[in-house]
Amino acid sequence: MTTTRTRVAIIGGGPAGLLLARHLQLAGHETVILERQTREYVMARVRAGVLEWGTVELLRSLGVGERMDREGFVHDGVGLAFSERQIRVDFKGLVQRSVMVYGQTEVTKDLYAALDAHGTVIIDEVDDVVPHDIATNAPFVTYTKVGVQHRIDCDYIAGCDGYHGVSRAAIPSAVLHQYEREYPFGWLGILSETPPVDHELIYAHHERGFALCSMRHATLSRYYVQCPLDDDVGDWSDDRFWDELSQRLPEQVAARLVTGPSIEKSIAPLRSFVVEPLRHGRLFLAGDAGHIVPPTGAKGLNLAMSDVHYLARGLIDALSGRSTTGLDEYSKVALARVWQAVRFSWWMTTLLHRFPDTGDFGVRIQEAELAHLARSEAARAAMAEVYVGLPL
Repeated sequence: MTTTRTRVAIIGGGPAGLLLARHLQLAGHETVILERQTREYVMARVRAGVLEWGTVELLRSLGVGERMDREGFVHDGVGLAFSERQIRVDFKGLVQRSVMVYGQTEVTKDLYAALDAHGTVIIDEVDDVVPHDIATNAPFVTYTKVGVQHRIDCDYIAGCDGYHGVSRAAIPSAVLHQYEREYPFGWLGILSETPPVDHELIYAHHERGFALCSMRHATLSRYYVQCPLDDDVGDWSDDRFWDELSQRLPEQVAARLVTGPSIEKSIAPLRSFVVEPLRHGRLFLAGDAGHIVPPTGAKGLNLAMSDVHYLARGLIDALSGRSTTGLDEYSKVALARVWQAVRFSWWMTTLLHRFPDTGDFGVRIQEAELAHLARSEAARAAMAEVYVGLPL
């Protein structure tokens, strides 16, 4: 077994792990990132693309926002479609902030480039990653690479390896309190090389189910329709998808829809999931390792970014010998923001989807809530405030 040492061992080479390494890199602290997949796999993953304005400013402050500012799309609002009408929630006018449409894949590319330029160690295609002695002052991580076992001694371990990763499982079950809700439907999503139907996102509430019109850039569109969890993606031809989407949009929106072959198609389940605390000893959870939100509110990536913001601040203080207060308060501070995003994502999901057990009463409540949003500037401002992102 080979043994090396670093200040922080980061498990997971997605956006959360890469962003944490960038924070620490700029502060002069060494890290090692362990990633189970190949870099090509990580770079090819299709993920969300709506960045809160706080995330935009955070990426800029870390020197990885240049391409985002050049190629991203600033959105000053979103559309809500229901009852054959469409209203606009004007972010800029209501709360003086916007969001940026810039894919998670692109954020990942920018972070990789910055870390590579400064020699941060990123080890891909690792197996059997295990955190050890996390409740002591001398934690370490073991892993296997091409059949050879390795050990990394460190001061702290950051678990940024997602919902199915090993980090959360390393914390004793008696320590963790788990909160979860699984939703009784999924999202069928496609990616197509077609111009978006609108210059801003459109969320649609319809008797046939929810739909979302999104985009990655001017010639790459991302669309979703609510579907049963047990649907087989193979049963959804492109023609069937486009027909279903068209029926769920207002007539004037559907008339603008440009269809074409899909280049990616998948069905994703929806869940709300949070564990508390996000720390045990010298192991810290960030991003999907500690919480999952349905994509309706566009919060998943942004929550990972805010977790890392708080964690990096605490780690830098501790590693510099100044204070451990930031680490001691990390879980409490991060979870306060997490629960606000969980509430918002639950509200958006409950408002816009068809649930099998709510009946006519539930539908009329949804319609009344949407009518309230259309009528009340205060209600739209409350939605806009959280959508663009609460302060870090």
